[in-house]
Amino acid sequence: MAKLNIVKFGEEALRKVCRPVDEITPKIVRLLDDMIETMRAANGCGLAAPQVGILRRIAVIEVEEGEVYELINPKIIAYSGEQREVEGCLSNPGKWGVTKRPMAVTVRAMNRHGEEYELNGKGLLARAICHECDHLDGKLYTDVQIEAVDAD
Repeated sequence: MAKLNIVKFGEEALRKVCRPVDEITPKIVRLLDDMIETMRAANGCGLAAPQVGILRRIAVIEVEEGEVYELINPKIIAYSGEQREVEGCLSNPGKWGVTKRPMAVTVRAMNRHGEEYELNGKGLLARAICHECDHLDGKLYTDVQIEAVDAD
């Protein structure tokens, strides 16, 4: 595994719509492993492929230690409720903003074995799913930010 470079706000890759993954190859599996290592090394709870300069529909999430979700070609298929919480991004270190997100979401995705599954998330997990799926469409949390929060 290798720690990848996280691209920062202002870099073009973060505003691109990512291409779907057509086949799970050893290269895709290695990318998932590297993304997990990179996310953990940066103390994040989610990381999308465009954040490491790869324009593919892949994200990883870990809001509870040891419980990693790999999302390949994710699509949010249901959402409900509302939450307004502070949110940040590994591509925008030291900056935070209050966002409005659904309280609960259901996402359909594939895992590293090409198996389709559905994941139901509430609270922080729902917010992380929305945040990472937005990255795959070239959207940033600042696009849904209600107000900036001082990092002090």
